[in-house]
Amino acid sequence: MRATSRVFVAGGDTLAGAALLDLLPDEGFVNLVGVGGDEPELTDALAVNSFFASERPEFVFLVGGPSGGIGLNRARPADLMLANLQITTNVLDAAHRHGATKLLYLASSCAYPREAPQPIRVESLGTGPLEPTSAAYATAKLAGATLCDAYRRQYGCRFVTGFPANPFGPHDDFGADSGHVIPALIRRAHEATERGDSVLSVWGTGAPRREFLFSRDLASACLFAQRWYDGDAPLNLGGGTVLSIAEVARVVADVVGFRGRVMFDATKPDGAPLKALDSSVLVGMGWKPTTAFRAAVEETYHGFLHQLATEGVTDERLAV
Repeated sequence: MRATSRVFVAGGDTLAGAALLDLLPDEGFVNLVGVGGDEPELTDALAVNSFFASERPEFVFLVGGPSGGIGLNRARPADLMLANLQITTNVLDAAHRHGATKLLYLASSCAYPREAPQPIRVESLGTGPLEPTSAAYATAKLAGATLCDAYRRQYGCRFVTGFPANPFGPHDDFGADSGHVIPALIRRAHEATERGDSVLSVWGTGAPRREFLFSRDLASACLFAQRWYDGDAPLNLGGGTVLSIAEVARVVADVVGFRGRVMFDATKPDGAPLKALDSSVLVGMGWKPTTAFRAAVEETYHGFLHQLATEGVTDERLAV
């Protein structure tokens, strides 16, 4: 992967995509294609194929596709599954047809079984039922990983799948009901502080534990894998911080400046009790995250404030 290689980030408007588009120029890559308005509509097979035919990207990061927290997964499972299936099949097929040198597909850790032994190893894929609250989205991501493997076995395509820990960062979806746990908590804590509320209500018991990875660290892991990993097996992209939702909520409240009580609504679903990844292969190759959790939350909150100040973001516009 040379500085002049033609690189395409498929899904530049996503959390991981925005972080990659920030990182790649800093790392010396000067030939990015399909940036901003030049990116094709990824759910449109003809548009994607035409783009690959004309631009001939050599290295592809497939990070596109809508995602969300428990609320969005329960409200719009068909939308999430269909869009992710369309995007994955369109980009993988075009990359194969037009001779991309290598592709990294970013799946999701929710594609692992709900009761997989912790920390989760890639060998656990397909060994048990998925978490019901995200099963549709997770199935689409699992299908993408399987399709990468199928292209690799049938055609020799250098398609690699990465399973990231729970990512968050400044370009996240901050919808109170559509976002993942950290950005959704940031929005709720900010609005509670603005209103002068005495209580911040958090979904679930607060007991589930998750491994969190800052988006800039995820982008770094993706680039590292693209450059140095070419194994047949999927690769876990983790090594981040494992915290309970209660611990996360209290850090978020402190960063935002909320001084009331944090309370947990046990009538709302928890999701999987624990989700952490065994990233020993990646770490053993020499990669590790560099951003402390609180500093990452602070930067994410600043990103949220920037969105509010510059774009007048509303919940409706933030929804997938």
